[in-house]
Amino acid sequence: MWVYKPDLQKVPESIGERTALMSEVPQNRNYLSSHEWAMPEDDHIVVGITEFAASELGELVYIELPEIGSEVHFDQQFGEIESVKAVSALNSPINGTVVEINSALVESQEAISETPYDDGWMMKIKPAEDSGMDNLLSPQDYESQLSE
Repeated sequence: MWVYKPDLQKVPESIGERTALMSEVPQNRNYLSSHEWAMPEDDHIVVGITEFAASELGELVYIELPEIGSEVHFDQQFGEIESVKAVSALNSPINGTVVEINSALVESQEAISETPYDDGWMMKIKPAEDSGMDNLLSPQDYESQLSE
């Protein structure tokens, strides 16, 4: 759930901009409609926010991540991210237990803006038996959401 909705609901104004947004959606992960992603990696799920969300937030100034061992729940808030524009909730794309956080983001959120699908990951989750992964958007469905 994002507090600053007007820009996050922004529709690309040109075909070129729409194509650029779609090309930024990695095909190896799934998505929440609120712009968080989940990517299987070994026996964990890596979580972060999309490049679209990071660009809409603008300059980031603070992030709050959960503690290791915390339980997270599908489409429920696990933390907050603050930019010069707004404070936004971060929602978990799955049910499970936090096993690792990207502690480097607490000191500097730059990686979220620069490489949200790589160094900008936020946490790793050991998925629950009923993880909720089946409820996430496919890359194609997420791309469709961006182009609407």
